[in-house]
Amino acid sequence: MKIGQMMESKYIRKEDVDPPKLLTIVGFEKVNVAREDEQPEIKWVMKFREEKPLVMNSTNLQLAARAFGSEDTDDWLNKTIVAFNDPNVSYGGRLTGGVRLRAAKNQIKPTGAMPGYVEIEVEDDPIPF
Repeated sequence: MKIGQMMESKYIRKEDVDPPKLLTIVGFEKVNVAREDEQPEIKWVMKFREEKPLVMNSTNLQLAARAFGSEDTDDWLNKTIVAFNDPNVSYGGRLTGGVRLRAAKNQIKPTGAMPGYVEIEVEDDPIPF
């Protein structure tokens, strides 16, 4: 067992999603994520049916919006997303790894809902590489 797995947390950490987990979004809530002996630090968390909440940051909000084709979090409820440990996440100028989100396979993608989302027509001929 790795030492990161031995430390308890109320929120998802990278060790909790290694291997990746398919999670169902059930809501969002503003919570104080600071330790008891620190000044309050209020952040949004994404709540799941299968796992403890994930403290949201700008990158994961943008990744979820892209995965669901909507910037409205109401559109994300009861949909699934994959949380995984991305070793390329950096913090304080160091590669530390961290939780990232991506679309679940076989989930229907909305068309044109997000800026920059382009629907591509695929020809019948397979690409030769």
